[in-house]
Amino acid sequence: MKPASTRKLQTSTPPQTKRLRGRPAEKDAGACREGILNSAETLFAQQGFAATSIREIAGNVGVTPAMVHYYFGSKIQLLRNVLDRTLQPLAEAVAEMRETAADPVRGFTTLLIRMASEHPNLLVLLTREVILPGGELQAWFLEHFAPRLGGALPGVLAVEQQRGRLHRDYQPHLAAMMILSMCVFPFVARSVAQRGLGMKYDEEGISQLLLHVDTIVQRGFRS
Repeated sequence: MKPASTRKLQTSTPPQTKRLRGRPAEKDAGACREGILNSAETLFAQQGFAATSIREIAGNVGVTPAMVHYYFGSKIQLLRNVLDRTLQPLAEAVAEMRETAADPVRGFTTLLIRMASEHPNLLVLLTREVILPGGELQAWFLEHFAPRLGGALPGVLAVEQQRGRLHRDYQPHLAAMMILSMCVFPFVARSVAQRGLGMKYDEEGISQLLLHVDTIVQRGFRS
């Protein structure tokens, strides 16, 4: 047993470091924050931003609405954090791939499809709140992420065209739209594609999707 004086030191908390009531310990803060982001990503994708309340998001995680506001400030800021959590690393990976990949088009499609398979709700959420008219974060996305994600693909294709690896008759921005559609639509339409087309989203299914997209790109867009 430890001396009484040691026990007293361990149980006493100086007033300036004492946690506020209801706030998680520092070691639990990361897990709590991630739980809120996961809950928000799912509900925003399934129900839409306007139809989802902070109370619902908090209830899924077992925290209070006040805790959500403590970490994220507002519902719109929470939505931005949900998107930023995945899109920022993706944008950084795209930038690195453009500089280092021997085949940047293949690298781009692989990054996008892998991201979509690991975050199945994200592209549905992007469709709701960015792509469709009236999306809550359309302007924000166009400013912060579009130039570094899909907006980067026409430039990649233009360089490939200059190198003689993209057919000279193709327009890079139209080719980019077609490639993005092949990568994105299977995940936006997932709930219908699984039952209506027999699409599989396990590791084998994703590998087959990558193979088919790559084959179409190599045979249809290359010189």
